[in-house]
Amino acid sequence: MAERAATSASTFHRAQAYIGERVSESLRSIDPALVDRTVELLRTAPATFVYGAGRSGIVGRAFAMRLVQAGLTAYVIGESVTPIVRKGDAVFILSGRGESNSSIQTANIVRREGAELVVVTARPASKLAHAASVLVPLDFPEDADRPRYAPLGTLFESASLRLTDALVAAVMERRGETEDSMRRRHAIMV
Repeated sequence: MAERAATSASTFHRAQAYIGERVSESLRSIDPALVDRTVELLRTAPATFVYGAGRSGIVGRAFAMRLVQAGLTAYVIGESVTPIVRKGDAVFILSGRGESNSSIQTANIVRREGAELVVVTARPASKLAHAASVLVPLDFPEDADRPRYAPLGTLFESASLRLTDALVAAVMERRGETEDSMRRRHAIMV
């Protein structure tokens, strides 16, 4: 039993180091001009809409919540209280593969309405990526350790969370927000 526990701890430490290193490499490779353009879109859009399917959607919900706490108007696409996207709004779609029907359908509506579309994907040649006004690629070259330490979309989702949290920090700075001002907008949860 002790040997099994040691193996589990060893795997845990290798996995967390692997995920951290791969995510950091990917985020360091993002063009700073893309970050500036994305922050400016988020800061100036009348409203920001966020969409992602599955685990990407969970990251998207966290991002929308932080945008609201930073004083912006933000919605999660698919919620019953979400209004229609309008010209001038920003839409932020997170999609690892960039090929899900729901993401592509959302992008088509965004284009029809004339909103700006920010796409974060690990597949910059995907159909969704081609619809983007701003494309933020997250690059994860395949290696032998990925399936064991970061199965399925783990790298993309981990990187997306760090990316969106860092974008919130940049938006905070541009808007003169502080943790205290954000805390005053924190939702009451029971």
